[in-house]
Amino acid sequence: MRSRHHHLRSLGTVAALAVAGASLGLSSAGAVSPLPVGPGQTFVGQVNGVTIGAVIKVGCFGPVTPASTGHPLAGQHVSAQLVSGTAPASATVGYTGTAADRDLVGFGTAVSVAPVTEVKAYGLAVAIPQALNLPCYGTGTVSFLPAPTSPTAQTALVGVTYVSVGVSPGS
Repeated sequence: MRSRHHHLRSLGTVAALAVAGASLGLSSAGAVSPLPVGPGQTFVGQVNGVTIGAVIKVGCFGPVTPASTGHPLAGQHVSAQLVSGTAPASATVGYTGTAADRDLVGFGTAVSVAPVTEVKAYGLAVAIPQALNLPCYGTGTVSFLPAPTSPTAQTALVGVTYVSVGVSPGS
């Protein structure tokens, strides 16, 4: 009887710690790395580790005009982060709905010969395909569309600023 009492007491301690962690905005999901995208999850998208005010560096050489495009520089990435607690006030939060097991990442009106970028787990950095043609400067939106979609799914959006990195002849 004593060992059963000790076992129940240990379970009570574990439950109390779980409740304390939840009240601090933590989740037991944080212990699993990386946590797979699945149904019924609230998330935010990130570009280069940022949810708000993200920058994508684009290689643009020669004179740059409003219609100029270039390729994203290497070393840049997208990711999704599970929301436990409160998301930043100006973030556009996504919801995986009833069926999603990944997020399809779209880069506005970018032209691409690369396969669709997919994020299959939270906290996992996925390279931005260098085959994309992105604006050399200006602003845009990167979308994180839950897939497969469902009526309750909601796309997360990240506003980005494209920054031209290159040298014009004679500069």
